[in-house]
Amino acid sequence: MIDTLTIKTTKTSHSRLAETDMSNLPFGQVFTDHMFVADYEDGEWKNFEILPYGPISMSPAISAIHYGQTIFEGMKAYKQQDGSVSIFRADKNLARFNKSATRLAMPIIPEEVFIQGLAALINTDKDWVPAKENYSLYIRPVMFATDPFLGVRPSSTYKFIVLTSPSAPYYSNPLKVKIEMKYTRSDEGGVGSTKTAGNYSRSMLPTLEAHQDGFDQLIWTDSKEHKYVEESGAANLMFVVNGKIITPEVRETILEGVTRDTVIEMAKSMGIEVEEKRVSIQEVLDNIDNGGLTEAFAVGTAATITQISEISYQGKNYVLTDPAARPVSTAIGKKLYDIRYGITADPFGWNLIV
Repeated sequence: MIDTLTIKTTKTSHSRLAETDMSNLPFGQVFTDHMFVADYEDGEWKNFEILPYGPISMSPAISAIHYGQTIFEGMKAYKQQDGSVSIFRADKNLARFNKSATRLAMPIIPEEVFIQGLAALINTDKDWVPAKENYSLYIRPVMFATDPFLGVRPSSTYKFIVLTSPSAPYYSNPLKVKIEMKYTRSDEGGVGSTKTAGNYSRSMLPTLEAHQDGFDQLIWTDSKEHKYVEESGAANLMFVVNGKIITPEVRETILEGVTRDTVIEMAKSMGIEVEEKRVSIQEVLDNIDNGGLTEAFAVGTAATITQISEISYQGKNYVLTDPAARPVSTAIGKKLYDIRYGITADPFGWNLIV
């Protein structure tokens, strides 16, 4: 990697690493000592800095607060067997970040800013990357509008920040999920395929209600008919039917998951057939009833591969096969784990060593 950016670095005077229990890392609650920050002003990205993690000063009138011009990504870095650190599929996350930026009339992030900013930050805080099994360094790039102006128009200034957080697995147990038939996550012509804050805010009430009813997550359905499966709360969905992986095709109402793409590529390389299509609720339920559906799982950066143990539809619970005895997703998960942690070779070129 050739460094072309001048990144000013101001290190913290007191590291919190020694005070952090690295064996107890609730997801998204512990942050490393530093953050990467850049500003978009006068049509260009500038002011590249690594600063001590902490509060930032901003006007209460910034347009991100009032009009929602905010996008983000979720990524992970892993400690390799030789002690180095890799970022997994950074190029794919950058492409999706810029797709989100374009949809929300925001400036794209040049590759050198995104990649070199990430690398510099992770090298600064490399001692925070957990070496424990299934642990990782979660990476959160975020961009938001900063014009102090109360008017509905694209901002002319933006801030880009990268936070890092050492984390344990997002889910520790298989999921009990409910097929959502009242609320919708996204609509055709909307921003469902972008990773913007508004998509998540509209999901909070239905997810809260699902939790109160004893479910871990929702399965979202299409907004027109509530007939087709789309995705889960923080992940894409996959089903194994008669030995074949079936997954909802990417549409403007579904986020194009990086882990989804990873699992599809890996499955194909292992000789497992994959079909991307519109998946109806009825097809899922029929295949549960006739025994054709043997596995169901969620795939995402935070979730990685998380098994689904129960699916509820209109008050009826469908108990699925034993999550501990699912050969397809288990084999894919093992191979993915070994590549991410550098246990085996990375034939896909997915690991970016920093």
